[in-house]
Amino acid sequence: MIGTMANDTQISPPLVPQIVAGEPRVLLEAREVHKSYTLGQRTLEVLRGLSLTVRRGEFLALRGASGAGKSTLLHLLGGLDTPDTGDIWFEGRDLASMGPTDLARWRNRTVGFVFQAYHLLPELDALENVCLPARLARVAAQEAEARGRELLKRVGLADRVEHRPAELSGGEQQRVAIARALINSPELLLADEPTGNLDSHTGDEILDLLLSLRAERQTTLVIATHDAKVAGKAPRGLELVDGRVGS
Repeated sequence: MIGTMANDTQISPPLVPQIVAGEPRVLLEAREVHKSYTLGQRTLEVLRGLSLTVRRGEFLALRGASGAGKSTLLHLLGGLDTPDTGDIWFEGRDLASMGPTDLARWRNRTVGFVFQAYHLLPELDALENVCLPARLARVAAQEAEARGRELLKRVGLADRVEHRPAELSGGEQQRVAIARALINSPELLLADEPTGNLDSHTGDEILDLLLSLRAERQTTLVIATHDAKVAGKAPRGLELVDGRVGS
């Protein structure tokens, strides 16, 4: 599943999450995570000792007002950033134990990201954008293209494969972004306000599509949102308040 990782040390029993019989095993865990940013002379504390656990196959919604730390948390959970203190664990391994190359490989092959701002490359067409993570994972061009075309067909864009982002609507760009996030069949899908830039009708369509694809693939899904309607689709929701999970 994941390429060779550095520092294959044994983890002592107290650090391994406890598995209850009959429950899916813990896939992802944050432990006492702190994260702050320096803005000029000011230090902004975003996360203040946050802890949470996500089980394999779970759909979790993270709620909170703008600035509550939802995006920061997703970036930490997906290995795009590192905490100041505290740990992020994936299947019993501390992400901090991975070197930069192995962390990048893990992120590419194991995590799919769906961003509010889409982050499509403007010079590439829809198919090229979708195939990019597969090509970075050294999937053969023909196989990557076949996967990409199938995913674009699945998200309703079979006739838009050669269109560049500027030629697509916001909803179409988000569909491309979802297909891109799924191209490497990730175990973990992180979505940061995936409907935030869309009108309510298109947002509903995108959310339904995301949930349908997630159910088909049994992917673990964590969505950050401030929208109560989006959060209401999740079996479990957590509220971020003052940099921690609210009670």
